Amino acid sequence: MKKILFLTILSLAFVACKNEVKISDNEVNESEQEIAYASYGMEINDADALTAERMIEHYKGMEVGDTINAKMKGKIMEVCSKKGCWMKLDMGTDETVRVTFKDYGFFMPLDSDGEVVINGKAFVSETSVEDLKHYAEDAGKSEEEIAAINTPEKTYGFVADGVLLKE
Repeated sequence: MKKILFLTILSLAFVACKNEVKISDNEVNESEQEIAYASYGMEINDADALTAERMIEHYKGMEVGDTINAKMKGKIMEVCSKKGCWMKLDMGTDETVRVTFKDYGFFMPLDSDGEVVINGKAFVSETSVEDLKHYAEDAGKSEEEIAAINTPEKTYGFVADGVLLKE
């Protein structure tokens, strides 16, 4: 009886130790394709993020005061030089999107550069001359450039609750 019990336990141990894990080529390729991001604000992912080109199509169909929930990818053009409280994204054309952060709950590093994924609310607004001058001052523009601002402009805006900065 002891021999049978011993052989059974030995057989089970042998089978249990032979447990091989095979990783398919697809799983290896997927893990190699993951992109490293620094996360700011609410935790988000890059799944289903619209390209800048697709997002600009949505913006062009919006009127002043319209708002939509969105997640998009973009390239940073400029960041507030005082504390990182806003950034401008290049939309792939001559258009830009001004991004602020929900409830000023987080800021971007002053030296932020490269690609980002943002999640939040996209909107179209008209920016006053006073605000445009304030933003130019924050961006470190010269007195002449600030003084040249004399008309309000229709702007594309975004209030982000989460940002992923590509590392």
